Amino acid sequence: MSNKSLRLIQGLGDQMAAGHEARAGESDHASLKLWLRLLACSTQIETEIRRRLRGQFGTTLPRFDYLAQLHRHPEGLRMNELSRHLMVTGGSITGLTDQLETEGYVQREPAPGDRRAFLLRLTPAGRMAFEHMAAAHEGWVVELLGGLNHNERHTLHGLLGRLRVTMADRTEPPESTP
Repeated sequence: MSNKSLRLIQGLGDQMAAGHEARAGESDHASLKLWLRLLACSTQIETEIRRRLRGQFGTTLPRFDYLAQLHRHPEGLRMNELSRHLMVTGGSITGLTDQLETEGYVQREPAPGDRRAFLLRLTPAGRMAFEHMAAAHEGWVVELLGGLNHNERHTLHGLLGRLRVTMADRTEPPESTP
């Protein structure tokens, strides 16, 4: 990628980050500013990952996430389990399943002991395609976070982990779906 392209992407990222963070003024609480900074960083990374998945693989982040869940569960998942893992509706899962089955990436099998349910699994072609995408995805994340040195990444990871632990004491557990 050329230096000009990198500067353009950096400029767009700065504008996106400023969009979220510009809402916080000097008198706003530091925690609000931190929240907006976290949101801006997350949004910026997700936007770039979505762009790269679309450009390099002609796919979407929801499709990538769907394939990732099935890759993590080679024994297969029922549609309702996959829906819970992805935190989306059953209708969304049905639509993606139809598309990915047509493309030869996913197969439906009758679920043992329940004639009404299906077990979803990656086909060998689906597994190979996902593993190719996942390797690229990992490289992109490494690249996008490459502006931080090892110690900075380690410190940030530790601080965000500590934040998750302290938030668990202040939040209610997520509702489980029936």
